[in-house]
Amino acid sequence: MLTLAKAQTIVSGALAHAREKGMKPLSVVVLDARGAVIAVASEDGTSLKRYEIAAGKAKGAVAFGLGSRAIGQMAIDRPHFFAGAVQAVGGEMVPVPGGVLIRAADGSLLGAVGVSGDTSDNDEAAASAGIATAGFTADGG
Repeated sequence: MLTLAKAQTIVSGALAHAREKGMKPLSVVVLDARGAVIAVASEDGTSLKRYEIAAGKAKGAVAFGLGSRAIGQMAIDRPHFFAGAVQAVGGEMVPVPGGVLIRAADGSLLGAVGVSGDTSDNDEAAASAGIATAGFTADGG
């Protein structure tokens, strides 16, 4: 189960990974399987819209049940479908790495983490590290 305490552990783990790797300041958003915000943090020095980008990565992941890396590939492979899907979710989807699904040991979906602030690959690595810190499985797509 994705509790507030576990969500806060994910945020802390993601930020610890970022500091260890010397990444730029990050925003981290943790959503439950319904897409509701459970925990959020933005480090000092993040740019103005990092929260919105991180949330868009996580919301897209929950909406599609796919990590945002896979959603980005979908946008390339099926642009007309993707354009319609963006409208269906109210435009709140960012199709680049950094939105990672949180899975339980049995593979069930618990939620998603969105990270923004560094390169998309680094954002995804931080999200995955945070998820692992909380004892869950990361699924970046």
